Amino acid sequence: MLSVYEGFFSGGARIVHSDVVLGLVEGGQQRHRVLSIHGEVHREATRQRMEDDTCYRSLTAGGVGVTSLGRSAGLVDGSVAASVFSGPELAETARTMAGADVILSLKEQPLALLNQAGLPRRPVVVSLHRSDPENQGPALDELKAAIADGTVVACVCCAESTRDAYHAAGIPAELLHVIPNGVDLLRFRPDAAVRVAFRASLGIAASAPVVVFAARYATMKNVPLFLRAAREWLAREGGGHVVMCGAGMTDDNPALWADIAVAFGAEEQELRERVHLLGVRRDMEAVYAGADVVALTSISGEAAPLCLIEGMMCGAVPVTTDVGDSASIVAGHGFVTPPDPGAIALAWTTAIAGRAAFAPILARSRERFSRTRMIAAYAALLDRVHASHVGEVRDELLPSLGGQEEGGAVRVLGVADGDVGV
Repeated sequence: MLSVYEGFFSGGARIVHSDVVLGLVEGGQQRHRVLSIHGEVHREATRQRMEDDTCYRSLTAGGVGVTSLGRSAGLVDGSVAASVFSGPELAETARTMAGADVILSLKEQPLALLNQAGLPRRPVVVSLHRSDPENQGPALDELKAAIADGTVVACVCCAESTRDAYHAAGIPAELLHVIPNGVDLLRFRPDAAVRVAFRASLGIAASAPVVVFAARYATMKNVPLFLRAAREWLAREGGGHVVMCGAGMTDDNPALWADIAVAFGAEEQELRERVHLLGVRRDMEAVYAGADVVALTSISGEAAPLCLIEGMMCGAVPVTTDVGDSASIVAGHGFVTPPDPGAIALAWTTAIAGRAAFAPILARSRERFSRTRMIAAYAALLDRVHASHVGEVRDELLPSLGGQEEGGAVRVLGVADGDVGV
């Protein structure tokens, strides 16, 4: 099996997809590879090399081979279109695809490569992680083209809002399968010792209220709204702290500092000192365990935000705007607010006051957000794809191959009763 990534950069979709790949190889009966179109990207004021990425490191440590076409996105003048590929790039792609039975495309953007003429024909399953298909440039057209020619045989939607949005955009309903996001419950859990250590590392008192905002610096995340809410909340909560992490949430991002200056004004130095900019972190379980609230202020694009799930599983109360499946994710576990800074700040205060009461509710919901459940669902779908689009053809080929499978082929066994049978 081959997964094709646009690149390795900070974001929930890459985290989920990489975790699925790792989960599918844990049984030892599947062979997986990853091909990344870009070797490095420059996004959210952050240069992100593939080799430095947490997902890349997790995949390679787990025995998954990762290669790249070596492109650099955002680091060149943009004169080469994303849909134009050189002869050597296509040859490398063809060699990599030849050893796979099924292709997984991380979101629809890699279809610009997979739709190129002359590449081996393989059934493609596309994982979709947003709720605004019309806002993805030419990617929606690439998806429709791949469906029309029979290349894309299934789409995995991480949220009901994703399925609804893509169906409304013209994707056939029978191709859209919802598999909600899940997380590693052994990693993401409340931990009192980790909570104390994380706070101590930032000089935050053990009793201080803390709000975490885990997001990349992007328009859809509505960072200015979050900062206006933070200013109101910090002014009211004299000992409160706000933690911001993700790509672009750093001191050297001038756009972020401009947003902070607008939200806080020139006379609010004491409040700004209680805003901690941590950038990309590899220990998000510690960040969430150290927080009381996990906040999201997005205005568009979200489907099943990973930050809300990870934060909840670590004991932080979620407070979010109503975007994608956010409202259904936090229902009974936290608060949904209008995009108003005063309402958001008030909800943070209410969430902190009721955190102890939410704890048993969050604990009872853990199985719903399990990584194991998510991977089992992926395995079942891929098993069906393999059986219906690959199995019969391979049965015809085996006699001519002397009873041997092609090199690099993946054999997907049955999945029953919710177990990962691969």
